[in-house]
Amino acid sequence: MALILPFRAVRPRREFVAEVASYPYDVISSEEAREIVKGNPLSFLHVTKAEVDLPADIDPYDARVYERARQNFEEMLKKGVLFQDETPCFYVYRLRRGEHEQRGVGACVHIKDFEEGRVKKHEMTLPDKREDRRRHIDVVDAQTGPIFLTYRRREEVSRVVEEIMKEKEPEYDFVSRDGVSHTLWVVKDGEDVGMLARALKDIDAMYIADGHHRAASGVAVAQMRRRDGQSRGLYLPHNLILAVLFPDDELQVKGYNRVVKDLCGMDEGEFIARLEKGFLVEPDYRERTPKKPHEYGMYLKGRWYRLRVKEGTYPADDDMESLDVSILQKNVLSPILGIHDPSGDPRITFVGAAKGVEELERLVDSGQYAVAFALCPPTVEEMMRVADTGRVMPPKSTWFEPKLRDGILVHLLAEDRK
Repeated sequence: MALILPFRAVRPRREFVAEVASYPYDVISSEEAREIVKGNPLSFLHVTKAEVDLPADIDPYDARVYERARQNFEEMLKKGVLFQDETPCFYVYRLRRGEHEQRGVGACVHIKDFEEGRVKKHEMTLPDKREDRRRHIDVVDAQTGPIFLTYRRREEVSRVVEEIMKEKEPEYDFVSRDGVSHTLWVVKDGEDVGMLARALKDIDAMYIADGHHRAASGVAVAQMRRRDGQSRGLYLPHNLILAVLFPDDELQVKGYNRVVKDLCGMDEGEFIARLEKGFLVEPDYRERTPKKPHEYGMYLKGRWYRLRVKEGTYPADDDMESLDVSILQKNVLSPILGIHDPSGDPRITFVGAAKGVEELERLVDSGQYAVAFALCPPTVEEMMRVADTGRVMPPKSTWFEPKLRDGILVHLLAEDRK
């Protein structure tokens, strides 16, 4: 069974949480982060994207960025903006936007669950992004944002979570700038901690919904510290990975869209002619966003098209190869546009659906990109089935909404830091 453990989180004092809580580091650019932190010295982006406090032309992977992140984090602790809980706790974290609500448990998951396959991945990761977070975790000596995990619903976990939410007062309750309500209950009473721990112990498989790079980097730091001769004690902090676990039936998944810089030497007519071998290409697609599998929205030269996959052009009985992200990669991106390795090819960029199709139009209309594709997302069950087989989807296959916030829960890799 999995080792899902309470821990002593570093977190904001209640009066500062709304200012501290920030977007995950990997969903906004450095330029967007610089705008967000203007007038807000407490934003946790000063830690997770510390280039905002350095010259605008600095490489975000420069060693000075990681050192500045460490300094900023230490300063927030020193000033009392952040503090560490005295005893190991669980944290019930509820996200709400509109009619959607999901309730998770903040905890630490042991590295052995990652190494031995009880935590399952469904996407490839990008080498430079893995190295970025590895260096960030190692230099700051902390995991500064949680991995978003899911599991097949366990009624006992849901029952205990509901009871805690009903009987306890929340520690935090605020609405972030994107309209998401964030509510957190600190589970510190010994009886409640034990009750939740017993419920969680029956979870035998977890799936990374969001945070593949954080997960890979957290594991890499723990393994690196073992090789460097640090203690291998089972429960030492560097062997534990920060996560929030949500039941699968409460998640909301959206598409992850693609934009490509050029048409690989083709003009518009040649490109569409090649597409027509595997797709029905219909111009003037007013909806722009596909509503069912095996359809795509494509934006090219100021015009939207609907692409419908022709039968027989993909293996319909293969859980992974029949996914829209796989069909696009194998039938368009690789053979037509020459993008054989989307994890490392600078000609392709991934755009989360939360930014809307307007962002795809903006990027193409700017001239920086030639074509954009809007995708229908896979379901959570499809994602888990692929992960269960040990295979991985193309990078950036899923976009889960709403997002957790960085800075609300931090896991230190040292025993104490005050």
